[in-house]
Order: sequence, then C-alpha cells, then structure tokens
Amino acid sequence: MDMKLELIVIPVGDVDRAKDFYTGLGWRLDADIATDEKFRVVQVTPPGSPASVIFGTSVTAQTPGTAEGLHLIVDDIVAAYGELKQRGAEPSEVFHDAGGVFHHSSSDARVPGPDPKRSSYGSFLSFNDPDGNGWLLQEITNRLPGRLDPSVTAFSSATDLASSLRRAAAAHGEHEARIGAEDPDWPDWYARYMVSEQAGSELPT
Repeated sequence: MDMKLELIVIPVGDVDRAKDFYTGLGWRLDADIATDEKFRVVQVTPPGSPASVIFGTSVTAQTPGTAEGLHLIVDDIVAAYGELKQRGAEPSEVFHDAGGVFHHSSSDARVPGPDPKRSSYGSFLSFNDPDGNGWLLQEITNRLPGRLDPSVTAFSSATDLASSLRRAAAAHGEHEARIGAEDPDWPDWYARYMVSEQAGSELPT
C-alpha cells in the first residue's frame, strides 16, 4: 500500500500574516476556508511540491512557531537564496555541515558556504516564517539509489527540467572530451543521464 505524505500542519499565531508570507514566496494558495470565527484553514503548496502545508485557527494544538526541521528540496541552493531574498524572506547564508551530508540541530556545526564539492545533499540554507517556524532548504541534484523508481521520470516544473538539462549538457561535454569526438547520439545520452541522475542509478560515462 502506498502511503504518500500529503499535508504538513504548521502552527501560526496570525493566519493572515502567515498567508501573506507564504503566498509572497510564490507558494500556491489552494484553499482559505472559514466556517466561523473559531475555525479557519489555509492550504498552500510550495512550487513543484507534491505535498502541501496547512495552517489556520483551531487546526493544531501546537504552540505557534514551534515547528522546525521542515525540509524543502532545491536543485540550486545559491539561486534559491537569491529568490528568497527577492521575495522578502530572510534566509541564512548558504552553509554545509561540518560532519558530512546532513545538518545538526539549530546552528551547530554549520560551515559557511556550499559544500566544497557541491555534492548532492550537502548544501543548505534556513529561514523562518513570521511566527518562527523553521524551514531548511537542501540542494539535491543526484538522488541516492532507491529513492525514486528508475522507470518513472518526472520534472515538477520547466525550471526543474532546464536545470537537469544544463547538468546533462555539462556532463556530456566532459563525455565528448573523453571520447575525443562529437557524439551524434547526444539526445539518447542526455536522456540516460537525466533519468539516471533522478533515480540515483549509475550515470553514463
């Protein structure tokens, strides 16, 4: 039986302020429903995300601002930083973890700058919403094996597809340098590279 994560509930103190903040980031407004003064639910969805976020009045008993460690995945952490700044968020500087590919709690062991090798899963930034709920952005360009079905390839947006094409183009340039010739079958090579990268399987050489 598939069990797909569909919704995340975050606790906020001011619903309209939270709505303005998240829609200001470019998140899609899916619903804003109030049955009376005591109940209201707002649902928003980050660009390209299969899961949505809800908040409102009487939707959770959590204290506003206590959610933390909420992850958003991007394929370009530096570009994501610029977009968040432009849209009015206050993101941290990009950082990587002193211990490897996963971050510690709070700001412990944060090393300034992206992962030196720009390894997939290795670079982060963080930001808070107006209530203090904590979000982390993590850069992933090449999935670990088993995370995705290699028979299914999907891109959440034109931007996501374009980024994948750019990485494939750069890798294909290295491939042609190795073989010392132009590759007439480059569309097939691109396709194999993009599918393998997304699924976390062995990349073509």
